[in-house]
Formats: sequence, structure tokens, C-alpha cells
Amino acid sequence: MTRQLSIAAFMMRHGHHVAAWRHPQTDLESNPFKVFRRQVQSAERACLDAVFFADSLALTGGVPALEPLTLLSALAASTEKIGLIGTATTTYNEPYTVARQFASLDQISDGRAGWNLVTSDNAAEAANFGRDQHVAHAARYERAREFHQVVTGLWDSWEDGALINDKAGGRLIDPARLRKLNHRGPHFAVAGPLNVSRSLQGRPVVVQAGGSEAGRELAAATAEVVFTAQPSLAKARDFYRDMKRRVVAHGRAPASLKVMPGLFAVVGESQGEADDKFGQLQQLIEPKAGLALLGRMIGNFDLSGYPLDGPLPELPPTQDGQRSRQQLLTDLAQGENLTIRQLYERIAGGRGHFTVVGTARTVADQMQAWFEQEAADGFNFMAPALPGGLDDFLSRVVPELQRRGLFRTAYQGATLREHLGLNVSDISC
Repeated sequence: MTRQLSIAAFMMRHGHHVAAWRHPQTDLESNPFKVFRRQVQSAERACLDAVFFADSLALTGGVPALEPLTLLSALAASTEKIGLIGTATTTYNEPYTVARQFASLDQISDGRAGWNLVTSDNAAEAANFGRDQHVAHAARYERAREFHQVVTGLWDSWEDGALINDKAGGRLIDPARLRKLNHRGPHFAVAGPLNVSRSLQGRPVVVQAGGSEAGRELAAATAEVVFTAQPSLAKARDFYRDMKRRVVAHGRAPASLKVMPGLFAVVGESQGEADDKFGQLQQLIEPKAGLALLGRMIGNFDLSGYPLDGPLPELPPTQDGQRSRQQLLTDLAQGENLTIRQLYERIAGGRGHFTVVGTARTVADQMQAWFEQEAADGFNFMAPALPGGLDDFLSRVVPELQRRGLFRTAYQGATLREHLGLNVSDISC
């Protein structure tokens, strides 16, 4: 088989389940960097394409989190092959800063950096940047499109061969191969050029995670990887086909965009053991935490005034949250007649993503089905709790996929772009 899965590990401090921090095996005392370093090095030994870190510019769910670019720079020095993808919002950042940070990470890591472009769906971030209200959905995406244009333009400041390093001739750079951006648009005025030169992979890989109409269009026009929440094979296939169609409409090859749904999996030696592991986490859910998670995920709504064992109320379209996730959760609640409590229990782990509880073979079967039926090019694995949840996946599921010829047994390239099978020729230089 020539076509193989791409797999990233979506890292969170304690794991993705809302009660992961209460799990008996969760390490709350160690330096968070040391916890992540051990887990990322394990992911590299398993030959995963990348690790992925989300970000929030506000305290979310009461869980402190390290700033991802700082963390990834330290991880770059602790690893050799695995890709390093971090989130930076276009809503509360400036493009020159983001371009410089990721170009630096790309240099430090020898071409393993990826930028997850997001538009900040967390309304709590606004107050940390002098705003009384969060930026509206449409305005966020307008800014994001121009932000991406500026960042990639800055990354292309240095053409291949611009850095000469000619000591004898006294020429460090070739000015003819150094581009000044001189961008002026509705949101930004940036002169350039970027003061970080080009990396081994040309420029960092661009990742996007929006599922709304605006998010899909932005991903089709700009992204090389799209992370998505899809709860079922049928919905995932629809999303996959839609994204590939949109990519072609933007003049790009279908393979230039990798579709990687989130996968929350609890793995056991037997089905019973997997069920017990998942049940243990479910029993640790605090109602207040579950309700807060649901309110945040469904569009930044306060649901505390509604009975937990009553139905989900009719909510207006969110103006400052994720519209695609709001629709997904509303459809789930209405389709299965779930109460508020049942809904937050349903999303406490996967948060609306594809969820599997079972043996390594069961998880691999589902991954293979999605892959072969054109619902996914790969997956962004969401460990229930750290370290055990990721260890189970790496030691049990990955070898099963390798036995089936669905995943590499050794890295064939050195850069993130090579791991993902993305061509340097697909980007301008």
C-alpha cells in the first residue's frame, strides 16, 4: 500500500477527558514540560507525523497551560523527527510576530513546524486584550484571511538561495533574492521583509480547524491540514468530499489538503477493560465542570440556569463561538433526545469528535474504515488521560496499524511536510 495514514497526537496537560486531572494515574505535580517531553518522545518513537498543541489566551476550564511556541521550541531541542504544530490566533495577535515565531521554530527544528491558524472562539479572551466584547464571527474570518496572506508573504521574503554566506566575497545575502512585502490592507500594513530566513521545508505547514462555512472556505484556500470534529463516518465522508471539492475550486490539487478528524479512543486489552477505563473517567465528572465545558463548546452560553436533567434549550446562533460545533452538539442532543447532563457526559471526552472505546483491533478497524472510505487522510489522536491514554494508543493501536501496512514503521523524511506527503513545490518560493 502506497497511501498511508497521517497521525498526530493532540496534547493537553492532563488529557482530553474533562475529568482527566482526577484520574489516579495523572501526574499533577511534575513540571508540565517534563510530562510533555516524555510523551512527545514516545510519540516520536512510534513515528507519528506530529504533536499538536491548542491554545487559549484566557484561563479555560480552570486548567493552566504553557504557551505553545515556547513549549514547542523546547520540544524541538528534545526531539529529532516528529512535527511540531502549535496554535496562534489571528484575532489577538499581529502577523509579523506570528510569522517570525513560527519561522524561528521552523529553523530551530530543521523544518518541523506547523501553524494552526484559528480565529479565537473563546469569548473570555477579549477582556485580556482591552475589549469589552469578543470579535464577531464574520469579522474574525475577514481578519484571518488577510492575516494568512501577510504571514505567508513574510515567510516568502527569502527566496531559495538568498542566504549566500560568501566569506571571501564579503556577501552574506543576495539582495536580489530578498523580497520586501509592502502589504497594505483593511487590517494590516506590514513592510517586511521578515528577519528570519527560509527553512528546510520552505515554510511552516499551515493547519486550520474551522468547520463553519467561513472556516471551510478559509481552509480550502489556505490550509494544508484541516482538523475537524466529525462524530460519524457518514458526516466525515460528507465533510471530506466537500473539502476536496472546495480545494479544487481554489485551483489546488486534492492531495494538497490533508483532512484529519479528531479521534478520542479508550483502548483496552479487552472490550470489558476499555469500558471499565472509560467508565472510571465518566464517574469522575463534576457536574459544574461538565456544564461549563458544554456551555463553552456550544457557543459560549451560560447554561447554569437550566435543569441538568431537562432538555437543551433553544439557543440563538452563536456570535462569538464555534458555529459548526454548536450545530453538531445541537443535532446530537435533538437527534437522541438527550438532557443537558447526558449531553455533557457524551462530550466529556471527545468533545464532539469521533469516539471509540474498545480493543486495539476495534480502534484500528474504525480508523481503517474511515481511511479507505474517504472520510479521512489521517487522525488527530486525543488521549483520554496522560500518560496512560497516549501510551495505550502508541503501544497497541499503532503496531496494529503498522501490521496492516497502514502506517509507517520508520520516518522516510526529516521535515513535517515530508511526513505528511506535502510537496514543497505546492508552495510559492
